[in-house]
Amino acid sequence: MIGMLGLGLLLKRLCPKPAELSVREGFLIVALTWVVSSVLGALPFMISGAIPSFTDAFFETMSGFTTTGASILKDIEALPKSLLFWRSTTHWLGGMGVIALAVAIFPALGVGASQLFKAEAPGPIKEKISPRISETAKLLWIIYLLFSVVETLLLMGGGLNLYDSLCTTFGTMATGGFSPRNASIGAYKSPYVDYVVIVFMFLAGANFNLHYWALRGKMTVYRDSEFRFYTGVTLLAVGIIVFARWLAGTVWSESMIRSSLFQTVSIVTTTGFITDDYEKWPLLTRLVLLLLMFVGGCTASTGGAIKNVRVCVLFKYLSSELKKVFHPHGVFPVKLRNKPLTESTVSNIVGFIILYILLFVAGVMCMAGMGLDLDTSIGSVAATLGNVGPGLGTVGAVDNYSAVPILGKWVLSFMMLAGRLEIFTVLVLLMPRFWR
Repeated sequence: MIGMLGLGLLLKRLCPKPAELSVREGFLIVALTWVVSSVLGALPFMISGAIPSFTDAFFETMSGFTTTGASILKDIEALPKSLLFWRSTTHWLGGMGVIALAVAIFPALGVGASQLFKAEAPGPIKEKISPRISETAKLLWIIYLLFSVVETLLLMGGGLNLYDSLCTTFGTMATGGFSPRNASIGAYKSPYVDYVVIVFMFLAGANFNLHYWALRGKMTVYRDSEFRFYTGVTLLAVGIIVFARWLAGTVWSESMIRSSLFQTVSIVTTTGFITDDYEKWPLLTRLVLLLLMFVGGCTASTGGAIKNVRVCVLFKYLSSELKKVFHPHGVFPVKLRNKPLTESTVSNIVGFIILYILLFVAGVMCMAGMGLDLDTSIGSVAATLGNVGPGLGTVGAVDNYSAVPILGKWVLSFMMLAGRLEIFTVLVLLMPRFWR
């Protein structure tokens, strides 16, 4: 912390405050902030000797700040509690956003605050709940803190100590998935803890703007089309998984339904907590969970991946195009929340999904080229690009990323960053035109 503070003061003295920030500078600042935060955040792991390799320490910290939850640690409980607490804290800081926190705490940043906030905020539609960006960031962080306090108290009421409650809360509200236990949430063997975590994972995966208006007494906001889609996808996935496990011979019980519900919510919100080894479940259930890794949470949530609003708009766009086949001269606008979307917004959403899939394919080819099997290649890239954490194959529910080659860890670290900053913010830096 002292090192970070010293570096910040040095940069503040050396760099004059600009009159305004350009779009290019905004993208560069946001991307570099996350990279530098991960480099400096890796120092405690290296200095202590807990993770001596810089590659591993950077991977673990990038996974923390981007709320991915992918880990290279084989024995988590062997680390000191101080390091595990810092590891979980990276989740909580990255969940609502490093830039958003800076804007909320230091409104004097002023210049370019809007540009920086928009470059970091998840989702294609950037909504403000206050005319001022600093006030919006502050309100979102207050809600985030409020939910965190409530969950911590509920977990302590269920028998967890303060340390475990805080670490679990940090992983839940950030939809990150780091746990201080080797067996993740399954280590507590408590249905009460499972249900508390399920509820708050689901809330964290929803749009925080909706939570704000709900706290103001406007519960009708939960009729929002994206929230309904998000809820529908979750319930449908739970139904399919429960039915598939029952057909495969799993005894119908509250425990079976709870574990299915937990893993579904954990994956769709990109949290990545584990209570059961889904690698042992039927193939259909694993395919459903893989698809959920691409869907992710809602816009303006702490969840990652493509986001429900984009998937919802994609379906509406495809429906509109199909209608045009039968009615060539008809006009079928794509609507969201009963308002027609502009063509530029729709094309941006479709373009993002295509780019997401292309980046996923490129990542899978890279990982397969390093000798990883197909399941692991697909699972590792889907889990890191979507900021999920646990994937399939050798990086599945009860495994970790320690066996991934060094180059593979850097590729996956890039995927985590690109996924958290929604691809465009990162990929635009790789274009030669950006630097001209």
